[in-house]
Amino acid sequence: MRAWLAPLVLSLLFFPTRGDAFSLRCGSDLISDGASKADVLLKCGEPMLKESRTEYEGVKQKYKGPDTDTTTERVVQKNIDEWTYNFGPHRLMQVVVFENGKLVEVRSGTYGR
Repeated sequence: MRAWLAPLVLSLLFFPTRGDAFSLRCGSDLISDGASKADVLLKCGEPMLKESRTEYEGVKQKYKGPDTDTTTERVVQKNIDEWTYNFGPHRLMQVVVFENGKLVEVRSGTYGR
């Protein structure tokens, strides 16, 4: 049992995970994080479903001055669009999430129809 444990631990250390990176394959095209809605439409076509919402997030900023530190808080509006692609019964459906027009997430759903 110990014979395979050391190589497994070493492989986990030397081959880091991709983190938050993601991509979506549409035919022979690959769409990655940061792509615009126009890029996705061009490469993947019209989605089966489009949903939009607006979210508000509080953002704090700290400023360091020579005598005092100041913190300000403001509310930032984010426009969120979720597009669902159905690639058929042999592939998982994909939900593509845009924040202010830029691709920020791709989630897999159930198998398509």
